[in-house]
Amino acid sequence: MALFEVTIALLVVGAILSLFADRMGVPYPALLALAGTLLALVPGTPTVTLDPELALALFVAPVLVDAAYDASPRDLRTNLVPVSTLAILLVGVTIAAVAVVVRMIVPSMPLAAAIALGAIVAPPDASAAAAVLKKLRPPHRLMIILEGESLFNDASALLAYRVAVGAAMTGAFSGWSLVPTLLLTCGGGAIVGILLARAILWLTMRITDLQVSIIMQFVASFAVWILADRLGLSAIITTVAFAMTAARIAPGRVGGRARISAYAVWDVVVFVMNVLAFVLIGLQLRGITQRIEDGEWRIFLLAAGAVCLTAILVRVVWVMSSSLFLRWKVRHFGIKNPLMKPSLRGGLLISWSGMRGIVTLAAALALPGAFPHRDLIVFCAFCVVLATLVVQGATLGPLMRRLGLRDDGSVERELSIAREETAKAALAALDGSEPRTAADILRREYQARIRPDTCAPEALAALQQRAVEAQRRALLELRAREVIGDDAFHAAEEEIDLLELTADPRVRPNLPTT
Repeated sequence: MALFEVTIALLVVGAILSLFADRMGVPYPALLALAGTLLALVPGTPTVTLDPELALALFVAPVLVDAAYDASPRDLRTNLVPVSTLAILLVGVTIAAVAVVVRMIVPSMPLAAAIALGAIVAPPDASAAAAVLKKLRPPHRLMIILEGESLFNDASALLAYRVAVGAAMTGAFSGWSLVPTLLLTCGGGAIVGILLARAILWLTMRITDLQVSIIMQFVASFAVWILADRLGLSAIITTVAFAMTAARIAPGRVGGRARISAYAVWDVVVFVMNVLAFVLIGLQLRGITQRIEDGEWRIFLLAAGAVCLTAILVRVVWVMSSSLFLRWKVRHFGIKNPLMKPSLRGGLLISWSGMRGIVTLAAALALPGAFPHRDLIVFCAFCVVLATLVVQGATLGPLMRRLGLRDDGSVERELSIAREETAKAALAALDGSEPRTAADILRREYQARIRPDTCAPEALAALQQRAVEAQRRALLELRAREVIGDDAFHAAEEEIDLLELTADPRVRPNLPTT
């Protein structure tokens, strides 16, 4: 009961902290990390141990599905070189550097355990950086690189993590089997993920109940992860392939109401997973701090500080060196697409966007209880998450403003094309419609979208919003005077919500913030 009460309290605190994070311009996981630190220092908080096999599936699977569903295969292909170097080569260099540094400070730590620590702290979490950067509208290409890196660096880091954990627990390691294992787990995982997406979508599309459909989405996410893990495949790659395949198929088969509801639920779930991860790591830190002897604190703090600096500096050196090399290559050999030209300012922003998050916490929580130097590894992992989220998260926004990076407008241009083409399709569908009066009304609206100069978009949006607000006021008054009951109220409210959602999205009124 105590754990449940603490969890509920931390969910409320997390919600409040997210509001402050928005106003402060920092990612909300940064404040959650501070809350987890304070939780570890509160006397009387319960000590919690989590099933290692549960940690990764519970925290990583839904977060990864949510991110992979929004990923753009076209943009990832265009930026394949920077994404792959960050997701594979940089992860490998970070793992090696962290392993060397921590063994210099703690010589008794087995090499496999040091590699496991490096794999835990290697993958950055792009969602933390995106929470800050999206509001500042950086160049679209930088966001694609960061989000693509976050999708695939988890796979490379967790593959090394599983190999290192297995070697540390069994004492056996075969380097010759690593390459075929990589090909099997990643290649096989991609194929299985694609097949599972088609099979699960075929099944779930026959479910018309909204609540059951959303529940099945979460069941499918966990089922894909668990099945891949049982088959010895890369659960990360399988889940990414599953979500990206589903994103290609589902939009043409799912209605707007179901999609809007599902998006809202997924946003809440990702938030809750982040809160729970920081709660659990904070509760584990409570037990760790109680087990640390007075003479061990120096080693723990020194190791944590060294690992933090190594993880940050390796990324900065790697990204800036790569940026300088690519700039030299462009000067000597040219480049076909100007938007692909690397810049020093873009390199600085990417190098400073290496905040660690929920994947690092989940991997630390997933370590077996008997793992060598487990307390030290969990302590170092949390310190890396805390330091990167607080220091880099708080300075990322000011850094971007100082660098003067601006959105290149590529998304807006494509959005304008999409609006015009969809409006043309709607007009074509209205040709020959009866009754003519209703068709003419819709036709004029879609013609205004194609030729915005014939109708001021600000006036159109304002009128649409004014009409929606008037309907809401009238509906609330009807219920207040008890002319209608709650069943009728909610049915009418849903219709008004749909009208608001279909209002012209080009101009949105400034809503008051609380």
